[in-house]
Amino acid sequence: MKKILVVLVSIIIVPLIITNFFYEYDVKKYISGFNSNKTEQTIRVLKDNNIEVLNLEDYLIGVVSSEVPASFEEEAIKAQAVAARTYALKQIENKKDLPYDVTDDTQTQVYQTDEELKEKWKDNYDKYINKIKKCVNETKGEYVTYDNKIIYAFFFSTSNGKTEDNKNVFGQDLPYLKVVDSSFDENETNNFYSEKTFNLSDFYSKLGIEYNDNLNITDEKRTESGRVSSIKINQVEFTGRNFQNKLSLRSNDFTIKKENNTVKITTKGFGHGVGLSQYGANALAKQNKNYKDILKYYYQGTEIQKL
Repeated sequence: MKKILVVLVSIIIVPLIITNFFYEYDVKKYISGFNSNKTEQTIRVLKDNNIEVLNLEDYLIGVVSSEVPASFEEEAIKAQAVAARTYALKQIENKKDLPYDVTDDTQTQVYQTDEELKEKWKDNYDKYINKIKKCVNETKGEYVTYDNKIIYAFFFSTSNGKTEDNKNVFGQDLPYLKVVDSSFDENETNNFYSEKTFNLSDFYSKLGIEYNDNLNITDEKRTESGRVSSIKINQVEFTGRNFQNKLSLRSNDFTIKKENNTVKITTKGFGHGVGLSQYGANALAKQNKNYKDILKYYYQGTEIQKL
């Protein structure tokens, strides 16, 4: 009887245990993006309509190379690496039931392959890729948390002098994504101010409102950071972000001026304004702030942990 039981265990139960073990491993690795022992983090990237499963650190080299200039200070690049890793981990956490974690464009984070980087950098490829790899490797596994939870590590190009409160852009009131001073951005880039001119007909057309020789701008409201939260154009109301998107403006801190049959719009900064300012980070790095200082400045009240 004992021999029969041993045979049954060997034939039926042991294979079930083995099958279940490897099934669970695959689910953790390919569905959630985590390996079972978390020694090799992976991420599912949607690129060119295909889903690629990449090592997280390799993926980050392609992201950091795409999101900030390789000419940036190393501490600013390291800050970007940790922010991008944190953002990716949050995507993995939130996308467990979806077929991919991130796209390769601005919907999530821009990611370029090694071949694309060689084409972009050409003769500077070796110099730049080694610099990016160094910064990613020196922050390997590090990510930002608040109250021991992975944060939404939003980042953008250039502030208007201040960062924006997350609730004004993405809706959620988060204590680590509040308004902070970033006035040093202005001297860090030649594109802090930008002008865009429309003829009056195109201006109205892009906004989807009826043409009128008179341009009546009323009820303009701004957030604490100085960005436009809402505005009325000839009695038609827009949110600042909607107005920005319809006219493809660099930010929603803008002023409008009508001159004869044209409309000139001047903007300050570039991007949604929430979280880490990339050019602000570079300015802080030049002030001898290290990447941890930079991250804790823009993501206030946070800590840095390691996988």
